[in-house]
Amino acid sequence: MRFGVFVPQGWRMDLVELDDPVEQWEAMTAVARAADAGPWDSVWLFDHFHTVPEPVRETVFEAWTTTAALARDTQRVNIGQMVGCNGYRNPALYAKMAATVDVASHGRLYAGIGAGWSEHEWKAYGYPWTGLKDRMGSFTESVELIHRLWTEENVVFNGKYHSVDQPFVEPRRKPPLWIGGGGEKVTLRLVAKYGDACNVGTGRVDIIKHKLAILREHCAEVGRDYDEITKSTSLNRLPDRGRRRPGRSDRDRTGSLQPGRVRRYRRRRDARCTGRDRHDETGQRAHRAVGRGRDRVRPRLHPRSRVRP
Repeated sequence: MRFGVFVPQGWRMDLVELDDPVEQWEAMTAVARAADAGPWDSVWLFDHFHTVPEPVRETVFEAWTTTAALARDTQRVNIGQMVGCNGYRNPALYAKMAATVDVASHGRLYAGIGAGWSEHEWKAYGYPWTGLKDRMGSFTESVELIHRLWTEENVVFNGKYHSVDQPFVEPRRKPPLWIGGGGEKVTLRLVAKYGDACNVGTGRVDIIKHKLAILREHCAEVGRDYDEITKSTSLNRLPDRGRRRPGRSDRDRTGSLQPGRVRRYRRRRDARCTGRDRHDETGQRAHRAVGRGRDRVRPRLHPRSRVRP
């Protein structure tokens, strides 16, 4: 079993206790460096532009530029996205970017891809928001294209959503393709056909068991060795669970956190400590997930947390 860790990127309001964007960046990279110095297999990023559970005007570092930077700030640990949003980048550009970052990291990239779901972000950044059928259709073509552009030369493709005419995707690389999502008819079949790894279940043993059974069926149908696919899950929680995220009453009319609320929020977070019992609880969930066939588990840590598996 291998463990990875999400670095504090801002998406989950995990950098608001710091005022200076440079300090926020250094807090994020400090977690990556600590993971790099320890036994962790990987560090991970989300591909989102605005915060959750609701968008507020706070720092969220962009996924791929951050991936490239962390590739140069670390030496050993693998670096990935859980997962890249298909709608934000043309698949040929994605293949080129990933190949470049894989070289920059000396072969440590885990390239994540998913269909995307954040309607607010798509519209805010000017990406056409389409229905689920079209998003999944685009995603299906993209996964095939990315795989082909990494493994074939002179690729010509004319699909409903994407087309390419012999792009030179150089340097020639094929980083592991991590496909996120548990859709049983489309996504898991794409994993069986093209993926090197999947991520399902968010630590829930019943869901993990069911999804992996479906994946095994798809592998049998397409002639893929089920055991060569890495299976992973994510525990979307902090080791200390006593925090309160800012709510609507903490924000001003623009949606930004009110300065007084932010200060109180930061004081509360500075005063907390992470208890051994909570680390143990996270570990128990991880071991239960592994018992259902997971190869890797990724918790999410606060920048002041102790980075240890």
